[in-house]
Amino acid sequence: MILFKKAIDLRKHLDVQRKSGKKIGFVPTMGALHEGHLSLIQASKSATTLTVCSIFVNPTQFNDPADFEKYPLSTDKDIALLLSAGCDLLFLPDVDEMYPDGLTSNQKFDLGEMETLLEGKFRPGHFQGVCQVVNQLLLQVEPDALFMGQKDYQQCMVINRLLQQTGNCEKIQLHICPTLREPDGLAMSSRNRRLNEADRVISVTIYRTLSFLKENLKAGKLDVIQKSAFDQLQAAGFRTDYIVIADATTLQPVTYWDGKQQLVALVAAFLGEVRLIDNLPLN
Repeated sequence: MILFKKAIDLRKHLDVQRKSGKKIGFVPTMGALHEGHLSLIQASKSATTLTVCSIFVNPTQFNDPADFEKYPLSTDKDIALLLSAGCDLLFLPDVDEMYPDGLTSNQKFDLGEMETLLEGKFRPGHFQGVCQVVNQLLLQVEPDALFMGQKDYQQCMVINRLLQQTGNCEKIQLHICPTLREPDGLAMSSRNRRLNEADRVISVTIYRTLSFLKENLKAGKLDVIQKSAFDQLQAAGFRTDYIVIADATTLQPVTYWDGKQQLVALVAAFLGEVRLIDNLPLN
């Protein structure tokens, strides 16, 4: 695996590889890697001939500075994991490399109502920050394929919109890969490292509640099962931002189901100081 810290060096190397006919796959991450991330590396290796991973904790997508400061860092371990997974290239830039003109940007991405729904509502500016850094990374890597995890479902929908907006939807194929879960159902996440032993036991309630929604989904009004799901989380000790059933593409909350519309259940809830998110396609 070759490690690059400068974008210009990365671009020069990738230009050579591209001219030799290599198909480039890209996995953007914020580090603190786990098996979920490694599954994206494997998906890229299966579909492309050269896999690039980036590790960059992006400050512009944290609307809470304290959350940014507490984000787990384990670069040496991450590098070892990428080596074992057979990753070809690692891009490891610092903040100045990614934002040479400073963190403030006049670039605004049109995300429509996604910016006011769910994560967009509870984390103002979050999706703009995500688009800002992903757009920069795509300009540096110019991949043929982009691999993201379904665990960050809303982010995947936002990046899909970004690709359409920047005219890259045909050039870059977005692969949304299945969420990897622990044996008890908890979605693998870097934030899980911050859970204490007691909260780790409670955390599985999120997946059980999402499964409850899937098992009890019926055509008609959805307010009763959504209220029951919210109550389950609150009773377990969560401070719930939202748990909703939404359209699988637009993320618009759905209160009445016609039995055909594609739906996804989405949740964000605090357990102590740790905010966990998850989702589950329902049909």
